[in-house]
Parts: sequence; structure tokens; C-alpha cells
Amino acid sequence: MIPLHSRLESVENEYVQAMAKLEEHQFALGGGWEYDRGSFDRFLDEGHKVWLRLPFRVLSGNLDGETDDNNARIRFGQPFVLKHLYREGTDPDAMTPAIGGTLNQFQDPENPDAEIEAKWIDKARQVLEHVEPLFP
Repeated sequence: MIPLHSRLESVENEYVQAMAKLEEHQFALGGGWEYDRGSFDRFLDEGHKVWLRLPFRVLSGNLDGETDDNNARIRFGQPFVLKHLYREGTDPDAMTPAIGGTLNQFQDPENPDAEIEAKWIDKARQVLEHVEPLFP
């Protein structure tokens, strides 16, 4: 994980407005959202292994990533780049198919915090330069 400096840090906005602006730049609500926090995530590579994450906290209102009924006001945190490397092919730790399919559907990352090449950090900064002006 590589933290990035951005003028988005501490910027407050309505969640729905922020989401609408960021969707136009290929961001989506990250899957690990909670009612009090979340992130807008954008992949940087074709394999969807390198991501720019814009974390946020809910200051007030309701955040529910599974409905359009959101009135949350959010504050952005410090953006960062992360890289997840997943095993290619069969998981060597998988259980037998009959049991494994019901208990262990997803592989753990081979390296959930892999080294991030400079080109991805540069690309993340370029993306930030495009979205920062959306939040005056």
C-alpha cells in the first residue's frame, strides 16, 4: 500500500454526488463498505490487481451500497494505491471438491500487499489529478 498526497483529503461531500462524479472516471463503491465508512475504488491495470482507493468516513446520514436510498455526507481520507496478487490456477490448499465448494469458494491472495511498481503510482497520481477538480 502506497499512500498518496491529495487535496481530496478531508474534503466533505454528499455520497450520492461524489459517487455520480467518480463513476464517470471508472470508480465504484468498494466491496468492503460499512455503514460508517467505505471507499471508491478504481482499477489501474487490465488484470484488476492494482487499485487506486479513495477511502471515506460517513459523517451523517445513511449509507447503503445496495440501494439508491442514500443521504450520507462523507469526508475523504488519504488516497492510496494497493496491489493484490492472486494465485493463478488451482489453489494448493483447497479441500476436496464436494466439501471445498461449499466451504472454501475463494482463494486467499498470494500476496495481499505486493510491491507496487512506479508506473502504477504515476498512473494513480494522474487519475487523482483528473478527479480532484471535481471537488472544489
